[in-house]
Amino acid sequence: MQQVVNLSRQNTLLKHFIAEIRDNEIQQDRMRFRFNLQRIGEVLAYEISKTLSYEAAEVETPMGVANTQLIVQQPVIATILRAGLPLHEGMLRFFDKAGNAFVSAYRHHHKDGTFQINVEYVSCPNLTNRPLIICDPMIATGASMVIAIRELLKHGQPSVVYVAAAISAADGLDYLRGELPFVRIYTCDIDEELTAKSYIVPGLGDAGDLAYGAKAD
Repeated sequence: MQQVVNLSRQNTLLKHFIAEIRDNEIQQDRMRFRFNLQRIGEVLAYEISKTLSYEAAEVETPMGVANTQLIVQQPVIATILRAGLPLHEGMLRFFDKAGNAFVSAYRHHHKDGTFQINVEYVSCPNLTNRPLIICDPMIATGASMVIAIRELLKHGQPSVVYVAAAISAADGLDYLRGELPFVRIYTCDIDEELTAKSYIVPGLGDAGDLAYGAKAD
């Protein structure tokens, strides 16, 4: 299986959703921005669902019995607070029986321009033998994602680990693959440039601020 699946390689409605979260004018409507992230989460959930394990099942209808295939083990969907919440909600609309995990991680910037990732909170069910999907709107350096996954893996060994993102930086994907080569990455688009402060170009800006308003600091 491909380690990185770039959904932008196909022309679908997903490109409209990505275009709107990037658009400087449209993204000023917070409700629209969150709604588009939710729709992107739904698309990512659907694409990932194609790779899960299924088993034969029977469903009794008013007219008889239908044979079908159902997911063997419901996934755990994780996100990094706060920017990842709309994407997470969108994935839950498709994986409505999934478990849920949350990681509070943020960049602590130093005066010299460098930063470190601080983790303050982790809430997670037992992950043993369950698919883990961790979603975040953007993968910039990949550092937050690597730390979040390592924190989550303290809660059991998943059967598979997926990373789902709206927009990713090429350097961040390389770092993520180098640190955690077992993860399967689904991204809706890939940008080639990071600024000196590790922001994605063209990217879309600060997803958390666009979804929920600017922070005091």
